[in-house]
Parts: sequence; structure tokens; C-alpha cells
Amino acid sequence: MSKVTDDIRENLISTLRDGMTLAVGGFGICGIPSTLIEIVRESGVKNLTVASNNLAIDGVGLGRLLEDGQISRVLASYIGENKLFMEQYLNGSVDVEFVPQGTLAERMRAGGAGIAAFYTRTGVGTDIAEGKPTAQFNGETYLLEKAIEADIGLVRAHTADIDGNLRYRLAARNFNPVAAECGRITFAEAEHIVDRGALHPDDIHTPCVYVHHLTRSMIPTGIEKLVTRPRPIQPLQEA
Repeated sequence: MSKVTDDIRENLISTLRDGMTLAVGGFGICGIPSTLIEIVRESGVKNLTVASNNLAIDGVGLGRLLEDGQISRVLASYIGENKLFMEQYLNGSVDVEFVPQGTLAERMRAGGAGIAAFYTRTGVGTDIAEGKPTAQFNGETYLLEKAIEADIGLVRAHTADIDGNLRYRLAARNFNPVAAECGRITFAEAEHIVDRGALHPDDIHTPCVYVHHLTRSMIPTGIEKLVTRPRPIQPLQEA
């Protein structure tokens, strides 16, 4: 049965509730599920916990949920590119749990794999370790980190087939696979949707078992920082 739906807005809004935890793919504005995030904004749900590498930039992606006061807690690795996020963190209106980037990815992956928690050396002896259990292995101290299990996963792919198998493009893969895995219900958007069997098995990054609803991306990917350099002047060649 095809997982492509023409009423993704109704499906997502009917699933959303105040106080839910969302796992959202993306890195900056690269690979963010902008179409799905906009539906979350329109739904008006509040008191959301968001697990994502960061909250994009002001007025874009998850930054739009911040503007509407819909996010109360964030598990992220970085806040620097979103001024509103920084302001809300400093004034205490948003609770932020800083998670080292690799730890965040593994916590999300563990949530999808049914692993309750795992030990890592990352963060030992820092503020990250405050209040967390530790254990000794081979003479080294390790920190216990709990898995992240989200109520809803939101991801964006470059290409999907109608069964929900996803393929990401280059760096846009980032946190999307683990966000898809740890969501109890995962909604995906894709720039291109192809027929069953059009994706070679080796080209599938997220298997369809993790995806419940699929739609076409309606909001194009933007550019976070446009960096250019002058075109080199070519010397004139004699005729």
C-alpha cells in the first residue's frame, strides 16, 4: 500500500498534541522538513519538546515554531545561528539540554533500535555529566546516556518511493535517518517521489519500515550562508 498521502496536513494535525516530543531532521537549514514544520506551526500545538541538532535560523524551519512560542524544551548541540533561540535560552523561556553532536545522534538511533541507554566517554568531567550515572570500563569513566524516543519524527528526503523508502542527498542526510528511526510515528517529505522498485536497495538510506506517512515537499530548500568569490580574470589570448 502506498504511503503517499494527499491529506498530510490533516493526518499530521490529527496526530499532534500539546506536550509531545518531536525528532526533527536537518542541520542548519540543510535537509530540514520545512513543509511538515509549517503544518506543525499551523496546528498551534504548544509545549513541544524538540530533539534536533539545532533550530535552524530566525524565521526559517523550527525557528518559526520558536516565534510562535510553541517550543518549551530543546535537546540540541548548537544554538548560535538563531538569535531568537539564544534569547529565549538566556531569558529562561526555553529549557535547553545541550547534547554533544555524536551523543545526540546515538541517543536518537538508540531510541529507534530499542536500546534504553548506552555508555560513552563523551562529556565525562564536564557540565554535560551533571546528575548522570557513570561506570568504569577498562579503567576509564563512562557516562550513561538515555535513548531518545520521540512521539513524532519529521524528516526530509531527496527521493522516496511510494512505499516510503527514503534516499537523502549528500550532506542533507545529516540527522534525518536517526530522526526517522526514533519517531513512533514518522512523517516524511520528499522532493521527488518515484514508483515502487525505482530505488535500488543499495541507494536506500531509510527503509520504509520507519516511515508511516509521505508527501511531496512544497517549500524549497534555502541557502543559509551564501559564500562567493570573484571569478578569476582570464588573460586575453592573442589571435
